[in-house]
Amino acid sequence: MPQFLFQDIIPEVRLHRDALLSEYTTMRTGGPADYLIEPASSEEIIAVYQRALENDLPVFIMGNGSNLLFSDEGFPGVILRLGKAFSSISIEHDLISCQAGAMLSAVSRVAADHAFTGLEFASGIPGSVGGAIYMNAGAYGGEISQTLQQAELLIDGRIEIWNKDQMQFSYRHSAMMEQDGIVLSAQFFLSPGSKEAIVETMRDLNERRRAKQPLQYPSCGSFFKRPAGFFAGALIEQSGLKGYSVGGAQVSQQHAGFIINKGGATSKDVFDLMRHVQKTVFEKTGVTLEPEVKLIGSFPK
Repeated sequence: MPQFLFQDIIPEVRLHRDALLSEYTTMRTGGPADYLIEPASSEEIIAVYQRALENDLPVFIMGNGSNLLFSDEGFPGVILRLGKAFSSISIEHDLISCQAGAMLSAVSRVAADHAFTGLEFASGIPGSVGGAIYMNAGAYGGEISQTLQQAELLIDGRIEIWNKDQMQFSYRHSAMMEQDGIVLSAQFFLSPGSKEAIVETMRDLNERRRAKQPLQYPSCGSFFKRPAGFFAGALIEQSGLKGYSVGGAQVSQQHAGFIINKGGATSKDVFDLMRHVQKTVFEKTGVTLEPEVKLIGSFPK
């Protein structure tokens, strides 16, 4: 693979060759990516995307890496990581604007600082704005779809502005999942509220999160989607799988909806554990669990 393919576009400090994805994902697993690039502007994203297409290199977009499981073989192409260099946040009137790499927790704090309500639920979600829009992230009864005004997208090399209706949001789904596109930035419409009440709600939600979730271990967050009429964690616990391990991957003793990296887990460990959980839960309850986590790379069918 050419070493200097993107060097005229991206400064060396933000251009990484053979980057171990385990260092960039919250599960702390995954093999190397041919290129991991941290763009600082939409212009850089477009330039990298076009160069990758010209060289027949697949491109994958990631933010904080919180809902992703890369295979142990890694990614044979370009990872565009929208992180700190692409994370500006501003607020004007009742709209908060942010780049796709901004962390949801940071956006919710800015909203709280300006006494705007609507993003309290997002204060503890360990993901970025782009990823949250892509999958309509949510927690504690709130979802990104409830406050999104519009999103700036890069689709087939063109910048488009989509409103909330065009995103076709549903549970952990948006129209972006069927598009080969990139979220560049977003605007959220918020309502004025009591700063003290907003901060107190955020504090309460984060305390509940710390009490119930295994935040001391690497994980992807909630691993499975909520089946209609059920809770994934409850089904897994009822199936006797709490604490079940494959290699370094374990169904959390604290919250069975989480698969955690107890130390030294591989992506194959996590995948094999996921399959065992799905098989066991279906045999015992008749309910099919679908992963909320996105699997990227060479996994068994």
